[in-house]
Amino acid sequence: MNMKMMIYSDLEIFLCVCLYHYLKVLFEMSKSTHIVPFVLGAAAALAIVSSGSLVSLIQRLWGRNKRDEKKASFEALVGDTPLVRLNCLSDMLGCEVYGKAEFLNPGGSVKDRVALSIVKSVIQEGSKKRIYEGSSGSTGISLTMASNAYGLECVVFMPDDQAKEKRDLITALGGTVQLVRPMSIVDPQHMCKAAEKAAQEDSLGIYANQFENKLNFKTHYESTGLEILEQTNRRVNVFVASAGTGGTVAGVAARLKVELGRRNVRVILADPQGSALANRINGGVLFNVKDKEGHRVKHPFDTVTEGIGLNRLTDNFRIGVPFIDKAFTVTDEEAVQMSRFLLRKEGLFLGSSSAVNCACIVKAFKAGLIKKGDCVVTILCDSGNRHVSKFWNPEYLSPLGLDYGFTDQSPLEFIQ
Repeated sequence: MNMKMMIYSDLEIFLCVCLYHYLKVLFEMSKSTHIVPFVLGAAAALAIVSSGSLVSLIQRLWGRNKRDEKKASFEALVGDTPLVRLNCLSDMLGCEVYGKAEFLNPGGSVKDRVALSIVKSVIQEGSKKRIYEGSSGSTGISLTMASNAYGLECVVFMPDDQAKEKRDLITALGGTVQLVRPMSIVDPQHMCKAAEKAAQEDSLGIYANQFENKLNFKTHYESTGLEILEQTNRRVNVFVASAGTGGTVAGVAARLKVELGRRNVRVILADPQGSALANRINGGVLFNVKDKEGHRVKHPFDTVTEGIGLNRLTDNFRIGVPFIDKAFTVTDEEAVQMSRFLLRKEGLFLGSSSAVNCACIVKAFKAGLIKKGDCVVTILCDSGNRHVSKFWNPEYLSPLGLDYGFTDQSPLEFIQ
C-alpha cells in the first residue's frame, strides 16, 4: 500500500466541488416529491464518505488553503513531514512499518511543532520578548529558530552532559545557553526550575514550560495525529513512540484512539533504560529499580540516549496514559545497534530516540503485540547530526562497553 502523502489533481478537486453542488441540488429536490434521485444520490455520497477518501480530500483542501496563507518562513516549513516505509523492518516482520520523518522539519526535529505553537502564543499575548526554557537540546534549538522568525529572544538552560553540538547549534542560531548540572526535578538548580526562575526575574521574559504546557499535547493532537491518519488513509494498527515531555505520544495516541476507536489501534510506549515510564504503564507505579538509593550513577537516569525517558509524570504524559496500551524498555545496546542497522540498511542517519522507537517495534513484534500484516507507524524524531559526539561516537561508547560497530545480526537476534 502506498503511504505517501496524498496529492490530488485539479480534476479530483473539480469533481469534489461538483459533488458538493450536486448534493445541494439533491437536498432542494428532496423538499419536493422527487425523493428517489435524492435517495440514490445520498446513498452514493455516503459510500464515498465512508471510504474516507472524500473526508481526506476535504481535509487536504482545507490544509492547502491554510498553507497558501503568507507565513513566516519557519512556520511555513513546519509539519506535513513525509511518512516513509522502513523496508528492512517491514520485510523482516511481514508488516508495513512507517516512520514519520520529523527530522525534516526546519529545526531538524519533532520539537519544531510545539516550539512554533509556544512562540505564536507568546506573540499573541504581546508583552513578552524573551522565552526561557529547560531543554536537553532539541526543543531549545526549535525555540531559538521559531523565536528568530518572530523577533523574540531565546534563553535555554541545558544540562552540561548533553551532546556539545546541541549547545553549539543554539549559540550559532543566536540563542543563549546556560549550562546547569543534571539534577533531580525537585532541585532548584534543575534546568526547568532554573529557567522558570530566570523568566520570573525578567519583566520581559516568559517560561515556555514544554513539559507541563498543554499546548504540547494539543499541537500533536491537531497536527501530527491528523497527518498520520491522512497519510495512512486511516489504516493504522499500531503506533509506537517514546516520551520526552510526553506531548507527542499523548497527542497522537489520543487522536488515533478517538478517530479509529480504542480497540482498533494499539499504542506502545518505547522507553529507554533507566526511565520509570514503562513501569507506570505496565504496572501502574512510577518506579524503576535503578531508583533505589545508591544505584544511580547520574541524573535523571543512566542512558546514552538523550531527550527521552522520565522519572516523573508530566501533565502532557498524564493525559496520554489512558491511551497507551503497553510499554517496552529498550536498552542502550539495542538502541545503538538498531541505529547502525538503519544506517546500513536504509541509509538513514538517526538520533537515539528514533533508534529506541524502531527497536521497540521489534520488541512488540516478538511479544505478539504487532502481528504480520499490521500497519505500524513510529516517529523518526531527529537525525544523528546532533548526536555525533556521544551516541555516534565510538570513543564515547567504547568505555561504556557498548558495541558501536555494524553487526551482521538481524534485529530479531540482537533485540530481546
